[in-house]
Amino acid sequence: MGYCDRRNSLKMRRRKAQAKKKARLARHAAEHKAAAAAPAEKKATKKAAPKAS
Repeated sequence: MGYCDRRNSLKMRRRKAQAKKKARLARHAAEHKAAAAAPAEKKATKKAAPKAS
């Protein structure tokens, strides 16, 4: 690592990794929420349809 090269320091790599980890977790959480919400709504409409007919 050079004199002016502070970008790839261990501390910075840790910070970047933590940021990526948080972003990844947030993205997965959003996907899971969307996936959980969509089928639940679909199931509800399917259940409601036979009762009506």
